[in-house]
Amino acid sequence: MFSIFSSSPKTSPSESIYSIKINSLTGEPIDLSDYKNKYILFVNVASKCGFTKQYEELQKLYDLHKDKLMVVGVPCNQFGAQEPGTFKEIETFCKQNYGVTFLMTEKIDVKGANQHPLYQWLTKQSKNGNTNSTVKWNFQKYLVGKNGELIDYYYSITNPLNSKITNNLK
Repeated sequence: MFSIFSSSPKTSPSESIYSIKINSLTGEPIDLSDYKNKYILFVNVASKCGFTKQYEELQKLYDLHKDKLMVVGVPCNQFGAQEPGTFKEIETFCKQNYGVTFLMTEKIDVKGANQHPLYQWLTKQSKNGNTNSTVKWNFQKYLVGKNGELIDYYYSITNPLNSKITNNLK
């Protein structure tokens, strides 16, 4: 069968995800190498989105697998201006409404001219060695393996507890 789509072969990443610098929601530096030997699920989040209720499932996923998984919420205001809050407003919203205890980063751009280096790595095969992608909307998810390799990405409609994600954590 002929397909117009060809998947590019996987290559070695040009840089390690563990060398990327990003700050926490409160401005403290995050050392991603602290999560070596754990899976990391990066999710661009927003407080005023139809998918915001996924915070609840993200917290459940984290609670179930925190021995081998770090969930990282990455606030972004690029889709429908659905994350307009300050770091304090975001922090309060997440804790009060969803009991979020997983890691939250500073608000960043996940696409465009000011795309943060983390999302450059997640979306560019030349950097991650796996695939190119585009962040389509809030709550798109990127799963990184225990050795820092990009495993896959999942669009917003994929619930955090979906077997497409959880089967990778076994």
